[in-house]
Amino acid sequence: MSLAADLAPTGVLRASINLGNPVLAQGTPEAPSGVTVDLSRELASRLGVDVALMCFDAARKSFDALAQGRADLCFLAIDPARETEVAFSTPYVVIEGVYVVPAGSPITSAHEVDRPGVRVGVKHGSAYDLFLTRSLGHASVVRGEDGIDALREGGLEAGAGIRQPMTRAVSSDPGLRLLEPAFMQIRQAVGVPVSRSAESVAWVRRVVDELVESGWVADSLARYGAF
Repeated sequence: MSLAADLAPTGVLRASINLGNPVLAQGTPEAPSGVTVDLSRELASRLGVDVALMCFDAARKSFDALAQGRADLCFLAIDPARETEVAFSTPYVVIEGVYVVPAGSPITSAHEVDRPGVRVGVKHGSAYDLFLTRSLGHASVVRGEDGIDALREGGLEAGAGIRQPMTRAVSSDPGLRLLEPAFMQIRQAVGVPVSRSAESVAWVRRVVDELVESGWVADSLARYGAF
C-alpha cells in the first residue's frame, strides 16, 4: 500500500484542527490559519492528495475525531493517555502550561498550588487537564470550557492554561495574576492513528523533523504571531 493510500484512505487527508489553542491555530472554522493548517497542507502536498480541514474548539474533540476514524491527522500534545490511539511525531514546538490566581491570592508561586483546598480550573480534555489530573496530589481539578472561565465562574483558587493566552488575559484584567514558573512543558506533535503502518508513521516523523530543522515551522509560527 502506498503512503498516500495508508495515510489518507479516503483520498483526502482529513486534518483535525484545534482552534481552541491560539498558538497553533487561529481564524474561523470557515477560514482557519496557523502552523497546524500550514503543516496539514504541506503533508497533503507531499502525499499528492487534497486536504480537508476539520475544525474543533477543544483538544478532546480533535482527539475524538481521530480516535473515531473521522480524521487522519491531528495536532495534539504528547500524552500517555492519548498514545493508545495516536502515533506521534517528535514535537514541532514546545509551549508552557501556567497558572493564574486572583490578584489577592496568598499563593505566590506555582510550587504552592498543589495543597489541600486549592481548586484549579482547566479546559476539559486539554493537555494540562490530563497532566494535572495525574500529577496533583492535594489540589483538585475543576473542568470547564476554559481555565480562566472556570476560575471566575466557580470562585476557584487558580486556573491553568497555555502561557500566551494566559499572559494576555492577565494583562487585560488587574484582578488576575500569573504565577511562575511554568508547571509543565507541553510538547505539541503531529499525530496519526496507531493503525497506520510503521512506514507511514516513520514518514510523518521524518517530514516533521525536516520542517523543524529547516526553520519552516519557526517561520510559520512567526508569520501568525504565535511567539
